[in-house]
Amino acid sequence: MRPYKHPAASELVLERVLYALSDSIRLDIVRHLARVDSATCGELDGGRPKSTVSHHFKVLREAGLVFTETTGTSHINILRRAEVDGRFPGLLAAILAQH
Repeated sequence: MRPYKHPAASELVLERVLYALSDSIRLDIVRHLARVDSATCGELDGGRPKSTVSHHFKVLREAGLVFTETTGTSHINILRRAEVDGRFPGLLAAILAQH
């Protein structure tokens, strides 16, 4: 399996981050990852079809919000909080504080 591509912190673009967070499913994924150290795709799928979940994770990865690592047959996802906070200070905290 090919490793996933993740943008460097310096390549994060505000419009892509905001677009990724504009979808309620992706926002729920980010909120969940903000509460845990890591989670598998299965823990975050919410019973949705695999193709739908794969699309949402691709958008989150390309925006630089999520780091996905393959371990065996599992995909482990981590919120890239430090990188996003370094590039856009306070953005994630403000978004995650909203209910």
